[in-house]
Amino acid sequence: MDKKALIITDGTESISNIANMINEALSGFDAQVCSGEAFEGTSLLAADVFFIGCEKSSPESFSYLEDMLAHINLASRKCGVFTTEEKSLSYLCGIVESCEARLGAPLHAASKEIDKAALKKWAQKVTE
Repeated sequence: MDKKALIITDGTESISNIANMINEALSGFDAQVCSGEAFEGTSLLAADVFFIGCEKSSPESFSYLEDMLAHINLASRKCGVFTTEEKSLSYLCGIVESCEARLGAPLHAASKEIDKAALKKWAQKVTE
């Protein structure tokens, strides 16, 4: 049976594109990509690994996600965060910190042309 992965985005085009690349890189996982607006807590609770990505810090669509992460313990779960804006890395790491998930190295994908091989390697490292 495949493990489950959840990829949550802010819904912006650049972050959604990265999320789709992460989805493609996750062999052996039943992966789901959703926006913060469509996010459901039950999907996160069922996931073995989750990824969160946004361009700007504190997107409005993440309010439910932020609240949930502040009130649950996901210490056994692996997590990766990604952004196109370096300033958003501390925000993403901060919202994951309170749920105690095992946070991998954050991914800052600054350029329009993302190195798919590097992204695949990063995603696989997060899931190890």
